[in-house]
Amino acid sequence: MLLLIDDDIAVQTSLSLLLRKNGFDVITAGTPDKALDALAANEPELVLLDMNFSINTSGEEGLRLLDVVRRMHPAVPVILITGWGSIDLAVRGMKAGAQDFITKPWQNDHLMQSIRTLLNLARKEPDTSEQTVTGSRRKVDRKHAFDQIIGNDSKLIAILETIGRVAPTDASVLITGESGTGKELIAEAVHQNSKRRTKPFVKVNLGGVSATLFESELFGHVRGAFTDARTDRTGRFELADKGTIFLDEIGELDPASQVKLLRVLQDRTFEPLGSSRSKLVDVRVICATNRNLEEMVARGEFREDLFYRINLITVRLPALRERPDDIPALVEYFVNNLKMIYDRPMLRVSNNALNWLKTLPLPGNIRQLKNIVERTVLLATRNVLDVEDFQVHISASGGRASQHLPEVGTMTLDQMEYEMIRRAMVLHNNQVSKVARALGITRFALYRRLEKFGFQDYKAEE
Repeated sequence: MLLLIDDDIAVQTSLSLLLRKNGFDVITAGTPDKALDALAANEPELVLLDMNFSINTSGEEGLRLLDVVRRMHPAVPVILITGWGSIDLAVRGMKAGAQDFITKPWQNDHLMQSIRTLLNLARKEPDTSEQTVTGSRRKVDRKHAFDQIIGNDSKLIAILETIGRVAPTDASVLITGESGTGKELIAEAVHQNSKRRTKPFVKVNLGGVSATLFESELFGHVRGAFTDARTDRTGRFELADKGTIFLDEIGELDPASQVKLLRVLQDRTFEPLGSSRSKLVDVRVICATNRNLEEMVARGEFREDLFYRINLITVRLPALRERPDDIPALVEYFVNNLKMIYDRPMLRVSNNALNWLKTLPLPGNIRQLKNIVERTVLLATRNVLDVEDFQVHISASGGRASQHLPEVGTMTLDQMEYEMIRRAMVLHNNQVSKVARALGITRFALYRRLEKFGFQDYKAEE
């Protein structure tokens, strides 16, 4: 049973018909008092709550009622109903415990998708805390397809259990973690274990999309929309219709692009550049970033409403230094693949080398480790790779320059980022492509950081 709280009779009638048509029982309440009576007499599966009642448009009544719902039925998900003029109010509601918000006028399909997602999540009760991990990697693999994700660390298994529960829903997922920790692999795993697995999985590196091309890249354009638009172009959102879109490096978006992205995530409609015709799209959205979005929100660099729109479920990937015992398994996985690629069936890594690799700091994480292994396999002449074989290639992949950084506790995050970039620039003679590769980020993301920290002695590359 769902509880709909709204003082507008037209909204009550319209939503009640929609919900009942989709198989739900509905109770309606037009005032806070009637809502309290309904909450006392029933425990709804989900609450749809308008933010304003009667002539009062401050939203305070809605927020007070939300507080009552959270206290009376803490496990019941709440969706707020609001207009674009009160988005800031909806964000306050999300902070107070609501799970989602819809804007008027709403898209029926998107609203029903949100309701089903929240109901499924409430029944599955996803929990990311390490203390809940009671299973094993083998148990996880029996239920889900995680073949490309290597490791047995308890933190990794907790993440796999979480995405295994979340994947069948349409919940938006935010994947955080340092560069090179495998955020794209996790996004692909969510898609491959979802009901959308047979539909497109479209990847967009937002760090590589300039502000001027953002609309054309994501929403497409029509012929003549701008000087070089000689033909129509289909945008990434339309290509991902019925499937999943993966927005990597979302923390790199400029404010204007954040607004445009928020609109399509809110109502799943967009207009191709140069067109006045809206298109409706059905996509599951997964985002990733190596930046701290909460800190960016506090500094005013990232929209708070967009942040709450993308992080219904947040998954933080541990750095490789937090799970060093997984390094040997990762190395052997890479080597086994390279055996076939380079036709070296006798290739293997000595135990001494595996243990030595576990001691490396590897600031570039899995991406850097893979680079070191592949470089070593390419250049080593013997079949049993030992410590010295890997040592020769550490400096070439950025590892040696990173081993002598000051202690993390003595530096701010910005100071540490600056120092890593500075040392990588010295090591690679200010060659942007090599520095970006060593740090595990795109050239465009590196350019932004070079500008941020005031680097000048580098040559821009096309």
